[in-house]
Amino acid sequence: MQQLLPMAIHGILPKNVRFSITRLCSFFNFICKKFIDPQNLEELQQEIVIVLCQVEMFFPPSFFDIMVHLIVHLVREIRLCELVYL
Repeated sequence: MQQLLPMAIHGILPKNVRFSITRLCSFFNFICKKFIDPQNLEELQQEIVIVLCQVEMFFPPSFFDIMVHLIVHLVREIRLCELVYL
């Protein structure tokens, strides 16, 4: 699926929007792995903050609700609760 999304949105969205959406998908792919390296969590936290700021520049404010904001807290929850499978 990760390989299909960039091709699916290639002709539809501008390059900067495609890049941000692809980075957001990469974040979710990373946190859905069975094993997450704890040393990468700080970098992942910084990455998702930057990605969400970029997404906020491209989409209208009505797109964002509390669920989009909760993405920022996922890395902290992984750090606190450790990896919980399903």
